[in-house]
Amino acid sequence: MQHDASARDGASGRLIFLIGPSGSGKDSLIDASRAQLSAAGVQIARRVITRSAEAKGEAAQGVSAERFAQMREEGAFAMHWQANGLEYGIPVQVDRWLASGHPVLVNGSRAYLPTARERYPDLLAVCLEVRPEVLRERLLARGRETAQQIDQRLARNARLQQEAGAAVHLLDNSGELAAAVAGLLDLLRGEKLIA
Repeated sequence: MQHDASARDGASGRLIFLIGPSGSGKDSLIDASRAQLSAAGVQIARRVITRSAEAKGEAAQGVSAERFAQMREEGAFAMHWQANGLEYGIPVQVDRWLASGHPVLVNGSRAYLPTARERYPDLLAVCLEVRPEVLRERLLARGRETAQQIDQRLARNARLQQEAGAAVHLLDNSGELAAAVAGLLDLLRGEKLIA
C-alpha cells in the first residue's frame, strides 16, 4: 500500500521515526512510554528482525534470514534495511495506520533515514543522544560485542550523528529514562501529534 497523505487530517497520521545508536535506549524509551503513547492514539510498530526471539532486546518478531527474504518478496514490509549484520523490517500495517489518521512510532535506523524521508516526507525524525562514555558503558553491560566492536560502533555513531542533519529533533537519554520519556511526550505535544 502506498503512503496516502490525502487520507489523513493535518494533525495526525504522521510517522515518528525514532533513531539513535545501539545502546541509546530506544527500546527502553518505547517501553517506558508505551502506555501513554497508546492512550494518546499513537500506534507503535513492531519490527521484524533476523534475530532469534530469545535474543535480548526489543519485543520484535524474530525470523530466519530465509523467512525475512520471503516476507520482503511478498511485500510484507513498508520499510526494510540491514544494519549490524541483521535485517530489519517494518510491517506494511504502518501504512494502514497512517492512512487512517494515526501517528505511528517506528524504531528506525539512522542510515535508512534518507530513504524513509523519501517515502514519508512529513516524518518526524527523533534522535536519541547519549554521551559517548555513557553509551560505551551501556554497550559493555549488554555483553553482545567485544570492546573493539564497541569502539567501531562509537566511531560509526559519531559519523552518523554528523550526517543526520538539522531536520532531526535531538533527545538526550544520558540520564534518567523518565526525563527522556517526558522529553518525547513534550515533543509530540509540540508537534500536535498528541494532546
